[in-house]
Amino acid sequence: MAPASHRLRLRLTLLYGAMAVLSGAILLAVVVVLARDLPPSDVPAPPDAGPPTGAAVRPLARYLDFRTDVLRVCGTALAIMAPVSLALGWMFAGRMLRPVREMTVGLRRISGSNVHERLAVTGPRDEFKELADTIDGLLARLESALDGQKRFVANAAHELRTPLTVEHALIEEPLIDPDATVEEYRANFARLLAANQQRGRLLESLLTLAGSEHLALGADRFARGADGDRVDLAELAHQAIRDRNAHLDARGLRVRDAVRPAWIRGDATLIARLVANLCDNAIHYNVPDGTIDVATRADRGRVVLAVANTGPVVPPEQVKRLFEPFQRLHRVADDDRHGLGLSIVRAIAEAHAAEVHAHAPAEGGLVIEIAFPADGPSG
Repeated sequence: MAPASHRLRLRLTLLYGAMAVLSGAILLAVVVVLARDLPPSDVPAPPDAGPPTGAAVRPLARYLDFRTDVLRVCGTALAIMAPVSLALGWMFAGRMLRPVREMTVGLRRISGSNVHERLAVTGPRDEFKELADTIDGLLARLESALDGQKRFVANAAHELRTPLTVEHALIEEPLIDPDATVEEYRANFARLLAANQQRGRLLESLLTLAGSEHLALGADRFARGADGDRVDLAELAHQAIRDRNAHLDARGLRVRDAVRPAWIRGDATLIARLVANLCDNAIHYNVPDGTIDVATRADRGRVVLAVANTGPVVPPEQVKRLFEPFQRLHRVADDDRHGLGLSIVRAIAEAHAAEVHAHAPAEGGLVIEIAFPADGPSG
């Protein structure tokens, strides 16, 4: 069986040849029709009365022979041009398909180990150049996704290794101590339970992050309002604050509420998780007796959720990094934070066609704004 590129080349060749033969046949028919009423130069004009007789018959016979010769010559020329058209069609089809063959060879050469390579087709801006540039853009996005996946797996392995190491030490400690008491066993079991709960929270965060990134593939349906629940950001913000009153009181934090009804379209569970993560981040990375500002507003056809907190100074160049998985400004011993909160926020925002903006005020803390497509009037 011929390769796919040769099958396409053969179809194009047959198309070119058929077009040439059809054009020649039409031209031959036109010549025959036009030559029908043209007598030879030595045939006198026929008289008005009666058919030609006598001496007029011989020139008429020559005229009929002339028409036959015209048909024979044109038919022979058409028969010769048919294979010539096929040969030229094969050559032109191959030339037209050469960029496709070159791109195919280039794509076959690219794999996971050299996904950084590009087709880099040069030449005029035609359809083939646009196709090659589109493929190069796809390869660039694929490279970025693969790099992000490798970093995520490495970071997840590192984060999971820590609780496993702690659990191993807690299990081993009483076993190597022959004088261990029941109270020591109970204390170790309590610490094991806490480590196990910490690992469970990490796995839950990883699943949420993975689900949000998968949902981002269909984010446009939320932007069109074609799918999802109708969610009031104001209600979710109030609920998140109420659920964290104990933590707020324990740290002496004050919430300044500027929340108004703000309707969006999306997955209610994931949006609630986004709001909760923003509040948790504002509480955890705050200072004693600090403040948290929570607000919603309408802004040019979008609904904006803003959460700002006081806290330590964040270098401006570090703000973007905080939205990457497992990234924290400072790592603290016995800290049950895994650096996934803001990365989950970003993934859920992208899944809902929302824009994330963050900046660090010079006096400290962080301001995060999520701009969602609006779904109905907001007040």
